[in-house]
Amino acid sequence: MKQKFTLELSDVKAMAAAAEAEALKNNWAVSVAIVDDGGHLLCLRRLDGAAAISAHIAPAKAHTAALGRRESKGYEEIINAGRTSFLSVPEIKGLLEGGVPIMKDGQCLGAVGVSGVKSSEDAQIARAAIAALGL
Repeated sequence: MKQKFTLELSDVKAMAAAAEAEALKNNWAVSVAIVDDGGHLLCLRRLDGAAAISAHIAPAKAHTAALGRRESKGYEEIINAGRTSFLSVPEIKGLLEGGVPIMKDGQCLGAVGVSGVKSSEDAQIARAAIAALGL
């Protein structure tokens, strides 16, 4: 049997704090979602001034990145390249940049999804969150 890495509460707290710090440093009002490898929500933070819809989009991006085990940006690129039939894929809703999987030794531990600013900035915040783990 293989051993499986899992996120612990202390990991989730460290990532949430790092994401919040990155967003506040840049004066960005966002929502940040952290999910486990099955896409189940572990943490959601909606910062002051973040649009209400961002609290729905961030978890969707995280869910997509966790289940697909790759950045949600890849799905956006597939669709933008003309493969619009990909919109019918079941269980995947966050098909925009800003969802980043948390990977360790080839295993997906979960993902971070961010919504509220430019997609590339959302991804920047998600990567800052993951960097807090020191993987």
